[in-house]
Amino acid sequence: MPWVTIVHNDPVNLMSYVTYVFQTYFGYSKDKAHKLMLDVHHKGRAVVSSGTREEMERDVQAMHGYGLWATLSQDRG
Repeated sequence: MPWVTIVHNDPVNLMSYVTYVFQTYFGYSKDKAHKLMLDVHHKGRAVVSSGTREEMERDVQAMHGYGLWATLSQDRG
């Protein structure tokens, strides 16, 4: 079963900064990064990447390094 990295909404980071992080770290297009940021903002969370547990642990740590609230979870479909 794949693992996912989830970024959660927080009261600190600007929407533009969250979009910037998604573009910079994951290499997402501005449109995709913006859509994910809107999910975080409006739904409270968004799945931003998926893969092996090790990869997702790395992504979660990277998000923490950027000051974002992120967790990993097993994707149960």
